[in-house]
Amino acid sequence: MKVLVVYVHPNPESFNHAILESFTKGLADAGHTWELIDLYAMKFNPCLSQDDLDLLMKGETPDDIKFQQEKVNQSEGIAFIYPIWWTGSPAILKGWIDRVFFMGFAYSIDEKTGHYTGLLKHQKGLFINTAAASEEEASSTGLEVALKKINNDGILKFCGIKEVEQTIFHNVVMADDATRKGYLEETYKLGKDF
Repeated sequence: MKVLVVYVHPNPESFNHAILESFTKGLADAGHTWELIDLYAMKFNPCLSQDDLDLLMKGETPDDIKFQQEKVNQSEGIAFIYPIWWTGSPAILKGWIDRVFFMGFAYSIDEKTGHYTGLLKHQKGLFINTAAASEEEASSTGLEVALKKINNDGILKFCGIKEVEQTIFHNVVMADDATRKGYLEETYKLGKDF
């Protein structure tokens, strides 16, 4: 399977980058091919502008969005790797979704019934996240359930991807080396089993 990996962290020495390396090694070892979109490295513009909207509503796609949509269309699976900041994704990823998963590309609306139809045909979607909160904190506050509902149902399943998973590695800031090693082993397995 060809997997598009959307990576979102500004620090190339972060634990998220180690997760990226472990995940893509797992993909490669399983015989999958993969392509990386590193939103910070490419300085992706996350702002959906009025100019963008004007073009998109006329059925025209700005070049930078078209480039990203082509990458999405060329893949059979899509994985997102990013830290949870302020109970959600980094702003640059939210902007990528706003601009790239636009109506007419990722979903359509029946003008008569108002019914939405997902247009993405990927076999699988995956979110791999790191969080500072402990598993107990995320569970007791409902944060983990809310994140999975938004990401899995509100984004990928809404856009037509039926098989969606999310893995959250908790308490990353305070985790010891053994815990981090375990997280990387689990990430490798996620890539291998994709």
